[in-house]
Amino acid sequence: MLPRTTLILGACLLSGVVAAAAPAVHEFKLDNGMKLVVKEDHRAPVVVSQVWYKVGSSYERDGLTGISHVLEHMMFKGTQKHGPGEFSRIIAENGGSENAFTSRDYTAYFQSLEKSRLPVSFEMEADRMRNLRLNAAEFAKEVKVVMEERRMRTEDDAQSLTYEQFNAVAYLNSPYRIPTIGWMDDLESLQVGDLQRWYQQWYAPNNAVLVVTGDVDPQAVLKLARQHFGPLAASTLEPAKPRHEIEQRGTRRMVVKAPAEVPYLIMGYKVPALSTAKADWEPYALEVLAGILDGGDSARFTRELVRGQQIATTAGAGYDLNDRQESLLLLDGSPANGHDIAALETALRAQIAQLRDKPVNAAELERVKAQVLADHVYQEDSVFYQAMQIGTLEAVGLGWQTMDRYLPRVQAVTAQQVQDVARKYLIDDRLTVAVLDPQPMDAAARARAQKAAAQGARDVH
Repeated sequence: MLPRTTLILGACLLSGVVAAAAPAVHEFKLDNGMKLVVKEDHRAPVVVSQVWYKVGSSYERDGLTGISHVLEHMMFKGTQKHGPGEFSRIIAENGGSENAFTSRDYTAYFQSLEKSRLPVSFEMEADRMRNLRLNAAEFAKEVKVVMEERRMRTEDDAQSLTYEQFNAVAYLNSPYRIPTIGWMDDLESLQVGDLQRWYQQWYAPNNAVLVVTGDVDPQAVLKLARQHFGPLAASTLEPAKPRHEIEQRGTRRMVVKAPAEVPYLIMGYKVPALSTAKADWEPYALEVLAGILDGGDSARFTRELVRGQQIATTAGAGYDLNDRQESLLLLDGSPANGHDIAALETALRAQIAQLRDKPVNAAELERVKAQVLADHVYQEDSVFYQAMQIGTLEAVGLGWQTMDRYLPRVQAVTAQQVQDVARKYLIDDRLTVAVLDPQPMDAAARARAQKAAAQGARDVH
């Protein structure tokens, strides 16, 4: 690890680079309510175009789970103007790449192209925003593809299966209990008419954000957006009803039995996100806290549990301050040989107790802040990441301006604030624990697990 003085100097230098190099962001709104956000980056003649719809699995209800993800698949199956697969073929012929993804809070479609090909992206996205053909035969085939994806990525992947069931127990009435892929029973009963209604309800210009980053002129992008998206009619949107998680009143525990090689542990504490926090500094303190536990080889989990005590083969921490609803600070890991899940949980709890009982020292705090800053600077090298950052913040209602506050707010976090959020939120009454109890794996189960692991590395729409 670098000496503390080097880290502080590095943080100061990087902060200066960020301030000097930050390109302008331009925001526009079309007459039909569609928002356009453009960020210039003229280092290479490329452009990234993304359309973000404010709908995902957290908007769904029982009986229709997975519908947002299935609709994402169907968005590539053609319009009145373009047949199935034409979207991907045309983008490829223009030298671009494209894909899509669905999450809890949004569904996004994106293309990366040479800058002169931006009109191709706009024309295609505007067409399928309002003119999608939901063919029953195509739907029948595609929903089976999604079912197989669920089998491979969740049901044949013991850790994913454990995480899915963990969420269903950690959240009682929050829509975050719904898996993005959907429950199999709901997928089996899904009808093409359900998708048509979902599409008509949510896929509208006034429920979408168009994000463009790269070597572009903002006024030219606005003109192009007005040409292609401007004629699309807005919809009357009914806001999703609030479904806030009720107060948890004690530790929840569960065991998942599934074929697996090694046991696995997940622990999750209920914590606020930026959208839900009453004190606006708390999510940033939680972000720093997660970095203290799992922010590289010098972080506490790796240093003390993996290398030091050798209790764990893996140990991690995660937190997303940009969630739309109340979130979780997650801990997970697998025990090393000679140790069991109980020993791993005890070790993880001991790390949390240290954060509650004693403020982190200045050197450790500066290391995490410097790492966060360095990661931000390196990520800014990616035009695609810049668009992702803007789209995420816009889709959850925080606004792209939030990204400009991120680094200053992280830098302002104090050791006392880290200790305060640990004492307030990392307590048993806010904790859910899930354990994967490995069951014997026969040859068929092992083959399915290996296939699931390989498939999980690929992004499929």
